[in-house]
Amino acid sequence: MRSPLGVLVIHGFTATLDSVKSLSLSLQELGIPLSVPLLTGHGASSPEALRGVKWERWMADAEEALQKLALEAEKIIVIGHSMGALLSLNLAVRYQEKIDSLVLATPSIKLVSVLAPGRPLHFAAPLLGKIFRNWELKSDFSEAACTTSTPHYSWVPTDAIISLFDLIKKSRQLPARITLPLLIIHCRKERTVRPESAVMLYHGIATPPSEKSLIWLEHSGHQLFCDCEKEKAVEAIIDYISRRIERKKVPK
Repeated sequence: MRSPLGVLVIHGFTATLDSVKSLSLSLQELGIPLSVPLLTGHGASSPEALRGVKWERWMADAEEALQKLALEAEKIIVIGHSMGALLSLNLAVRYQEKIDSLVLATPSIKLVSVLAPGRPLHFAAPLLGKIFRNWELKSDFSEAACTTSTPHYSWVPTDAIISLFDLIKKSRQLPARITLPLLIIHCRKERTVRPESAVMLYHGIATPPSEKSLIWLEHSGHQLFCDCEKEKAVEAIIDYISRRIERKKVPK
């Protein structure tokens, strides 16, 4: 017999599973089916594993994980961090009948980088992608953060970034088609995704106001599940999922 609910966690761009470890450990304690897939090219010994990998491959990984989890659970709560939130939006459009609700953590709809979609120098991104093969990445933690984890690669092949930009542009077209219950968690002071990304998504998604909420973290950087407010972020998500579980127990 399938469980009424299961949880799928999708990590972000260039991330390792360390980036969502604090969350996945707490989710295991709920005792419901859980899947935390490692997307193609991620978590390898070198970022070279990402060279030539397109967003469609990451989408296929997310779809495969959803389909497998659906064998164990009647409905699935999809949690996505950063790029994982974009993949979650795409899953919500393609598999609405299988999904109970969405939890989007720092959804990367609008990036800080001036080269990203919707930013002033985005037109130059394809040219720079031909000139520079690799791009250095910096960890986005608050000054007070103390972490021993390795949440993502230290650099990334530039062609993978260009593909991420393509995914952002595609995902921006989706919110008006989504009516699922929704929780967004975003960080006011992070330096990777602009705060208006969460606001744009909250107001743009077609979910009724009573079924969507937005929680702000005041101090964390982009890696919110590894940063100084990780307990608050995890607690908010666990509370949300617990309430979804209780709703399933209420007789119709």
